[in-house]
Amino acid sequence: MGSKEKIKKNNSMETEIDDETLCAEYAAVFRYMLALTRNEHEAEDITQETFLRALDARESFSGGSSLYTWLCSIARNIMLNRLKKQKRSAGSEPLEYLTDDDIPIEQRAADRDSAMEIMRALHQLDEPYKEVFSLRVFGQLDFKQLGSIFGRTDSWARVTYYRAKEKIKEILRKDGTL
Repeated sequence: MGSKEKIKKNNSMETEIDDETLCAEYAAVFRYMLALTRNEHEAEDITQETFLRALDARESFSGGSSLYTWLCSIARNIMLNRLKKQKRSAGSEPLEYLTDDDIPIEQRAADRDSAMEIMRALHQLDEPYKEVFSLRVFGQLDFKQLGSIFGRTDSWARVTYYRAKEKIKEILRKDGTL
């Protein structure tokens, strides 16, 4: 039985989620956070906090989106709040760089040194470009999944990803690494 079948609407049109159904999404949300944070411990912390909040607020789940999308939204908000706190208190650490102009960004991201350079450029982007690019390249999500996470269409995800890629190339060119 899939998670959609285990999510029920009761008589007052509220959506009910049982513990088993909610916890079945844990690994998927962890992978999503790992793709965004690139840090296993941070991803685990955020995922745990996500499920604690989801357990407390499961009555507020309306069923208007998938359970996965709802959980990813909670996780994303937790991560963004943590980033805001970190920026206020400590600032950000610089990353190292290296790039080749004729190799596509997606392939360069597979190389550790190049990935660090791309992450540095990525850090300079605004949302949603930063997150869409990270999820597409590092999280290996397809455009339909990206659109779902952001509550948009897969076409929006494609355009946003393309624009993010172009902005990263521009940053790398300005820095002389592309």
